[in-house]
Amino acid sequence: MTTRRLVLSRGAAFVGAASTGLLLPQIARSQSNKIRVGFMLPYTGTFAQLGVAIENGVRMAIAEKGGKLGGREIEWFKVDDESEPSKGVENANRLVQRDKVDVLIGTVHSGVQMGIQRVARESGVLNIIPNAGVHAATRGLCAPNVFRTSFSNSQPTRALGKPMMDKGLKRTVWITWKYAAGDEAFEGFKESYTAAGGTIVKELGLPFPNVEFQALLTEIASLRPDAVACFFAGGGAAKFIRDYAAAGLKDRIPLWGSGFLTEGVLDAAGPAAEGIMTTMHYADSLDTPRNKQFRTAYATQFKMQPDVYSVQGYDSGLLLAQGLAAVKGDMGNKPALYKALETQVIDSPRGKWSMSKSHNPVQDIYLRRVENKDNKVIGIAAKALADSGAGCRMA
Repeated sequence: MTTRRLVLSRGAAFVGAASTGLLLPQIARSQSNKIRVGFMLPYTGTFAQLGVAIENGVRMAIAEKGGKLGGREIEWFKVDDESEPSKGVENANRLVQRDKVDVLIGTVHSGVQMGIQRVARESGVLNIIPNAGVHAATRGLCAPNVFRTSFSNSQPTRALGKPMMDKGLKRTVWITWKYAAGDEAFEGFKESYTAAGGTIVKELGLPFPNVEFQALLTEIASLRPDAVACFFAGGGAAKFIRDYAAAGLKDRIPLWGSGFLTEGVLDAAGPAAEGIMTTMHYADSLDTPRNKQFRTAYATQFKMQPDVYSVQGYDSGLLLAQGLAAVKGDMGNKPALYKALETQVIDSPRGKWSMSKSHNPVQDIYLRRVENKDNKVIGIAAKALADSGAGCRMA
């Protein structure tokens, strides 16, 4: 697909309706006083809506901070990553080598992020990850110039164990797609649930993106656990929820999961979703003045409702704006810039959060229950939860 480049002045319209060591020297940047920011996000395909929501959030946050970064004007560049991992390195290099961006914001798909991660580590370009939860990005392949504003794949499910045990659900079946995100989500659940005293009766899986759940649902019925915990997302999650109810399990065996199980799929899942419990770092219905202000402003500006991806984009913009304000726009002083980014507290619609030593958010995870097509927050499942950062060694 042809790369799309967009260079906008400060007053341009928003787009709405979408190794421990650095191996090579920093790419020479333009002599322009403008800071060059590149978006590498999905603008076509299954995740296109997510890319738009993230970009909207980034631009909104920076506009609220005065429309500049550390007092400097901005040039914007865009590449559609198509959620295609095989093009990850090539697309990242277009922004870094051709467009000479100072900052690369991306991406959604964890496979694509691994390509960005390679380019970021080799070039030294500042990378802010607004979604992809792949563990390696802030664990074994972490880097001083890579920061994540979303979550690690195991963070939401690491908050599941204690509230399940508090409900007396001592024997649980786990089910997910067998791929990296599912495996990493299971890590979080297993750690928290077994630490709380729970027993995982069986771990069930099927290849991604297979949605033929019937045989596994029959097995769950025969195992008769106290609960089922899972990781699914998108259209597959909606089908799993409907199939779970159709198999007669909904009212017999409570269904729990990562918040992505019910995020953005409640209309498609219908009444079958009612009562499902999830853990997530955000909920549309979070009843705080900060979240209400954000949601009103976003809806007014973009004529659409924000979601968790909008929030993660917004927080990426806040992090970038606050970090560069702290160093007065000096992108050249890398140690000072990274220190500034590491020490920011982000006043987010999700609640205030800070950055871990491995550059992943330390954040509250909320306990949510589906009520009338809404993920209603009923409490905090885990306060200031950090990812382990295992294997991260900063240069």
